[in-house]
Amino acid sequence: MTDAPEGDHRIGMRELRASAAEAVTLLWSAATGELAGFLILTVASAAAPIATAWLTKLVIDRLTTPHGGVAGPALGMIVTGLVAAALPVAVQYLRARIGRSAGRTATGRLFAAAERQVGLRNFEDPAFLDRLRLAQEGTGRVAELVDGLGGILGGGLSLVGFIGSLLVLSPAMTVLVLLAAVPALVAELVLSRRRSAMEWAVEQYYRREYFYSQLLTGVAAATEIRLFGIGRFLRGRMIDERRSADAAHDRMDRRELRVQGGLTALSAAVAGAGLWWAIMAARRGQLSIGDVSMFLAAVIGVQAALASLTAAIANGQARLLAFTHYVAVVRAEPDLPRAEQGSAPRLRQGIELRDVWFRYSDDHPWVLRGLDLTIPYGHAVALVGLNGAGKSTLVKLLCRMYDPTKGQILWDGVDLRAIPPELLRERISAVFQDHMKYDMTAGDNIGLGDLTALDDAGRLEDAAKRAGIHDRLAELPRGYDTPLTRMFMIGADKDDPVTGVVLSGGQWQRLALARAFLRDDRDLMILDEPSSGLDPEAEHEVHTRMREYRAGRTSLLISHRLSAVRDADRIVVLADGRIVEQGTHEALLAAGGDYARLFQLQAAGYQEAE
Repeated sequence: MTDAPEGDHRIGMRELRASAAEAVTLLWSAATGELAGFLILTVASAAAPIATAWLTKLVIDRLTTPHGGVAGPALGMIVTGLVAAALPVAVQYLRARIGRSAGRTATGRLFAAAERQVGLRNFEDPAFLDRLRLAQEGTGRVAELVDGLGGILGGGLSLVGFIGSLLVLSPAMTVLVLLAAVPALVAELVLSRRRSAMEWAVEQYYRREYFYSQLLTGVAAATEIRLFGIGRFLRGRMIDERRSADAAHDRMDRRELRVQGGLTALSAAVAGAGLWWAIMAARRGQLSIGDVSMFLAAVIGVQAALASLTAAIANGQARLLAFTHYVAVVRAEPDLPRAEQGSAPRLRQGIELRDVWFRYSDDHPWVLRGLDLTIPYGHAVALVGLNGAGKSTLVKLLCRMYDPTKGQILWDGVDLRAIPPELLRERISAVFQDHMKYDMTAGDNIGLGDLTALDDAGRLEDAAKRAGIHDRLAELPRGYDTPLTRMFMIGADKDDPVTGVVLSGGQWQRLALARAFLRDDRDLMILDEPSSGLDPEAEHEVHTRMREYRAGRTSLLISHRLSAVRDADRIVVLADGRIVEQGTHEALLAAGGDYARLFQLQAAGYQEAE
């Protein structure tokens, strides 16, 4: 186990002001009426103790004065007490409503901001993912910003009221009480900044702990974990991450204990000195009994208001510091330049890569090195090569998940960077090697390929038939409405969880194909290892269907199984990010190069088996 560093993530005043402005805008836009009512009731709550203190003084003074009328002040005390008792309930109700509305609005804005990221770079950046997770947590704690705002407003008003009362009785004691509060305020602000920095530093541990917890409780790794007997090992790793985070929290808690313990002792000493002065002044006849009562209430009220205000400011600063993660994500610039104008014309000429170089950062090696490649309209081009040759990276560039470090990719002569990304992707369909398995219904899993077909049973079934999965889906307990998950219940199955079905790997592969086939009017079809996980018979059937589908269409096919690409119009062989060969299957075999060697190795494996 390693100790968690407390980090040096310093947040300046500019970031803090931006966080405050964003928070106020969010709260006001999400719950205008509730926030206005909350602030009014907060002011009333702050005024109630001050009124009670003055009414108490009047009652006591009139009780000790012959023929003094006490009915009015006493009735005022009763009314004020009833109001003071009712206000917290109303304030809490409004606070809850504001929190829910603002949290919902914040969540929507956060995920809309995440969608504005054009590519994948930020989602492969651990620092951005840490910040995104903290921002997600912050959306559920928006109500704490309301608490901070109400605490500062209420504490400030209470402080002003009690200071005014105390000044009437003893200006010197007022100065003493205020001076004693300065160290508390400074200390709390410093502590809140330290805690914010600590929380940012330990987020890496919490994310890794979450990763291990998902492994240990999810179905994806359950079989392997039990077979290999690695559950205890992974659990130990998970607990180590929690222990590292807890160690940082413990150090912070000890620091706060020392500082706040000293401040509490200082506050008690000041209150004791004030009490002694008031008692002695009353003995000398300088204060009445009502004055003593008022003085004690004022001292206690000032100290309580100062403590409340200090805590509200410190907590408000802490919440704003935490909220800076949300603001950073919401206001983050897209990871790639985004063209707002332009169009993605239907492909009529082809796609051209001109001297394309790419690496994921300046510290990484080149993945693609000066690639020149044309994918003609209406042709099927296959990419083959060993792992790490750059095939999947090329697919990411074509889908504009990244931009080339150098060079251009042209769509009918138009640079991809000049096309709005959503319009470009509307023209592409794909099956990825790491295809998604959505914990949704069978129909939803297909319909996500084109949301316009989500409720069109005919189109869903047609796509499933072409992928060879229709018969399997039709025989499920609820047909296409059957949940393909046992993780949670969906819709009508909430009272009948046994209907959830988990498909085999090959069936999921066919479902991913159906999702791609649903986009049958797209200009480019990318098939990245579309038959992985299929048995030989199913693979043959799927490739037959794909050949029929690809006829006359522009397609890019990637596969380690060279028998699956032999009928492509052109086969391109990649090695170390470069094109080392290209041609038809027959031409490459005749050339006797890398393709011929790989093909013969695979063919020899089947011949030896026979």
